[in-house]
Amino acid sequence: MYDFHTHTFLSDGVLSPIELIRRALVRGYKAMAVTDHVGVGNLEYVIKTLIKDCAQASERWDILALPGVEITHVPKDDIKMVAQAAKALGAKLVAVHGETIVEPVEPGTNEAAIRSGAVDILAHPGLISYDDAKLAAENGVYLEVSARKGHSLTNGHVVKTARDAGAYTVLDSDAHEPEDLLTVELTHKIAKGAGLNDEDAHVLLQVNPQNLLKRLGFDTVALGKPGAATH
Repeated sequence: MYDFHTHTFLSDGVLSPIELIRRALVRGYKAMAVTDHVGVGNLEYVIKTLIKDCAQASERWDILALPGVEITHVPKDDIKMVAQAAKALGAKLVAVHGETIVEPVEPGTNEAAIRSGAVDILAHPGLISYDDAKLAAENGVYLEVSARKGHSLTNGHVVKTARDAGAYTVLDSDAHEPEDLLTVELTHKIAKGAGLNDEDAHVLLQVNPQNLLKRLGFDTVALGKPGAATH
């Protein structure tokens, strides 16, 4: 399994980074990103902490753990600046908290994230427009199909709009507690619930995550070997 959107007690999760990674490994994860919520104030602290724990886990255990961030409720005009700063500080994956229908995200956040040039995943993009999804396809930004309550309400729309626009999708847990981590059975149920057939579910759950890792510079062949999946 692959999961590029998780949280620890560095933001609003309940586990330490290293415990979250360990529990994900036991669930059967091969690669994950730890993406705590950030703004300009906590960006440096979060990334520096996650770099250390993710490096230790990837070196010692059979999992690739990526230090990342979820830029959350940052003014849309500052998303590009914060995303570029996150990459410069060492974040391997940058997600942006998209325009989910269950939170008061600033309109225009989706487009700003997609246009930034430094964002890898637009998390729970809500009722994303076709034009924004098309732009995501052109810019190589992945759109998230969410396992999280509330955010998942628009999964069907995200999948259909992404398909029509030629955009890539990935399924993420948005885990805040250990019970939120994915299982193989759950990922297939969520994919089916979003309207995908078996072939499209395979693309969502296996092909697209592996392609994203390759785009980020990681060797997917080496997954499952401690310390072997290098950037």
